[in-house]
Amino acid sequence: MDFRLGERSDEFRAEVAAFLDEHLTDEVIERVHATGTVHDWAFYRALAERGWLAAGWPEEYGGQGRDPFEMAAFAQEAARRHAPMDGLSTTMMVARTLLYVGTEEQKRAIVPRAVRGEILICLGYSEPDAGSDVAATKTRAARDGNEWVITGQKMFTTLAHESDYVFLLTRTNPDLPKHQGLTMFLVPLDSPGIEIHPVHTLGGERTNITFYNEVRVPDTARVGDIDGGWKAMTVALTFERSGGGGSETRRVLDQCVEWARTARQADGRRMLDDPVVRERLARVATDCEVGRLLGLRTAWIAHQGGLPGVEGSMAKLFASETFQRACSDLLDLLGPEGLRHHGEPDAPAGGWIEHAYRHAAVGTI
Repeated sequence: MDFRLGERSDEFRAEVAAFLDEHLTDEVIERVHATGTVHDWAFYRALAERGWLAAGWPEEYGGQGRDPFEMAAFAQEAARRHAPMDGLSTTMMVARTLLYVGTEEQKRAIVPRAVRGEILICLGYSEPDAGSDVAATKTRAARDGNEWVITGQKMFTTLAHESDYVFLLTRTNPDLPKHQGLTMFLVPLDSPGIEIHPVHTLGGERTNITFYNEVRVPDTARVGDIDGGWKAMTVALTFERSGGGGSETRRVLDQCVEWARTARQADGRRMLDDPVVRERLARVATDCEVGRLLGLRTAWIAHQGGLPGVEGSMAKLFASETFQRACSDLLDLLGPEGLRHHGEPDAPAGGWIEHAYRHAAVGTI
């Protein structure tokens, strides 16, 4: 059994690394960290110029036809280098969903612009009373002739302040069981009646709460069947959960290993020479490898033409849980000084472990 990704993936990984060396500057990383907006337009457009926003798509849809193993290498390298990929993730997830369940008009009007990096699409799922149980959504869409009138609110609408559209989950039939009375819409965020308010999170990211006050959209904005929104969203979630597999954990491990190579104990020994330190780093490294293999399984299933729904969920949950555990263990390893924030003088590992510890809490939703 060969666990390597193959020569094509290795070549693409090297190409991605060279691109990141050029475009993912310290200024970009610091700006993203300071604003909490995990998106940078200049970096995003540079990705678009290389054709990498949809690199894994078939060429007839604007992609490069790269296989899932190449895309796994791309995702791993981007995550390891702290690249701001939130905009790419949500936009291309929705655009790819449109290829499965969208109308021909939506495929012509939205998908090419997404592939060219001209627009961003954010996700309007969660609500104050409908978080992980997203099917409990109460935002209402009522039919009015050839239009729909949308009223309600969404929580954690990340990148709404940068996006052109929101992929919005609404309730269209309150009399049906909660998973059956839902309908998806692609709503322009410049529509009258939409308000966007910032929410700054424990993890340092900026997200938003969005309000919809009798927002009118045409029926052409509907994605999928009326009351069939759960099916459309399930397709999107399948793509969302098929990621790089533990790459965030690998990043904090690399940062902590680098710290352990240079930091000294009271007796002058390197931290890395302490067997307790090495055991803890090894445990995190083991979790990284398991997460990587679970992620590769989703890539293999996609390579065979399948949708890795169950396997993608397993990989996503394992990676999220181990990221939280690793951040906790590694922050403890740094000691009290590890609580210094990124940017503070003498912060161990640049303060990135402390930041990751706060950021990791959201992963398991």
